[in-house]
Amino acid sequence: MFTNFSLNQIVVMIVPLLFAVTVHEVAHGYIALRMGDNTALLAGRLTLNPIKHLDFMGSLLLPLILNLTGSPVIFGYAKPVPVNFSNFRDYRKSTIYVASAGVLANFALAVASGILFQSLAHFQWLWNTSIFKPFIMDLYHILFYSVVINLVLAIFNLIPIPPLDGSKILAMFLPVSLRLQYARIERFGMIIIIFLLLTDLLGRLMEFFLTPMLNILLGR
Repeated sequence: MFTNFSLNQIVVMIVPLLFAVTVHEVAHGYIALRMGDNTALLAGRLTLNPIKHLDFMGSLLLPLILNLTGSPVIFGYAKPVPVNFSNFRDYRKSTIYVASAGVLANFALAVASGILFQSLAHFQWLWNTSIFKPFIMDLYHILFYSVVINLVLAIFNLIPIPPLDGSKILAMFLPVSLRLQYARIERFGMIIIIFLLLTDLLGRLMEFFLTPMLNILLGR
């Protein structure tokens, strides 16, 4: 299991992962602020300092375990930013915007990373003999992982299983009576996700959407 273990590989994976989950949470908090709720701001969570957002299990241990065990899906999460939905001026619209913000931020980071990744690949002949090659190679791999991780986070969070972002978006399109019943699933959300992960259903679902996007952004 550990024969292919590379400390450098772990480092260049952890850096974009921490940035991805940090931007995801800050995006939620920033849009919530724009919609009338300053809870995240008062809690000091509208910052790109990853320490403010880290969850030891979700941000470090879980992705490390998934990587070392050869899991086809590597993802993580940060501490959710606090949001007081009762402060929203327009509850339904604001909830959709806030829930979508993290996903859209990850898609944007994936696209930006993909553009930079392909640019470096295009000019590989130029830096291949440079004294800065080790640094650029690390950057190259960081950008690669940034594309993968941000796409995984975006697609994963769109799955409509409470408490993922996709469930909050879907709930706003349901009648109030069904919305309340749907919300009760949240207590079983993590169990459902673990079941999907262990049965490889999650991996297959992610691969279906992930593969074509990776092919485009990585220039395959």
